[in-house]
Amino acid sequence: MEKAERRQNFIIHGLVNFALVCLVGICMLGCGLFTNVEAVSVYKSYRGVIYAGNEDSGKVALMINVYWGTEFLQNMLEILEKYDAKCTFFVGGTWVKENPDMLKLIYEKGHEIGNHGTNHKEHANLNSQQNISEIQSCHDEVKKVLGIDMNLFAPPGGSYSVGTVKAAESLGYKTILWTRDTIDWRDKDTNLIYSRAINNLHSGDLILMHPTACTRDALESILTCIKSKKLTPDTVSNTIKE
Repeated sequence: MEKAERRQNFIIHGLVNFALVCLVGICMLGCGLFTNVEAVSVYKSYRGVIYAGNEDSGKVALMINVYWGTEFLQNMLEILEKYDAKCTFFVGGTWVKENPDMLKLIYEKGHEIGNHGTNHKEHANLNSQQNISEIQSCHDEVKKVLGIDMNLFAPPGGSYSVGTVKAAESLGYKTILWTRDTIDWRDKDTNLIYSRAINNLHSGDLILMHPTACTRDALESILTCIKSKKLTPDTVSNTIKE
């Protein structure tokens, strides 16, 4: 009887703890944090995927995912340069093929280049070989243009599986998601993009955005706010470094 009671109490405590974790996740979602469902975990890494950087770094990372929006990149680069800010551009392989000169310009400005797959596929739905092919093909396209080996992979749409992470690791990559998502590809609202980027901003945050007109218009205010909080806008690699 005593054993049965202990088992029952263990189950109850487990359910309570699970409910608390879910509640925390829901609160974070409501605040615009961890807007990807997989990122509800309060930990900075989960299942081999990195969601946040070093809280003691004094840095935050702007992650700009690029498959389209090339027409806004020149202005965004000028704003980043004005504020002496560095960030990480995760580029798609098909975009690289069509825009090698813009890729060179981004790299020459001192920004980090990351891998965003080749064809913007949902990597959770790909088998091991397909995951490897998508990542490797993008890697090869960037290397043709810049002669560098990337080591950060951001799966399109935040879609990944355990197989995706293993495939990335086999190619020497860390899989990166985000702490906060501006959802700028969907919500064309400069003020909303700004608030999602900076509300309750913390050292180590990874901020996801894309080259859109509204993101370009919000970028200067975002950088001003980051600087006002005595934080440095930097690359993902520098932000996650322990």
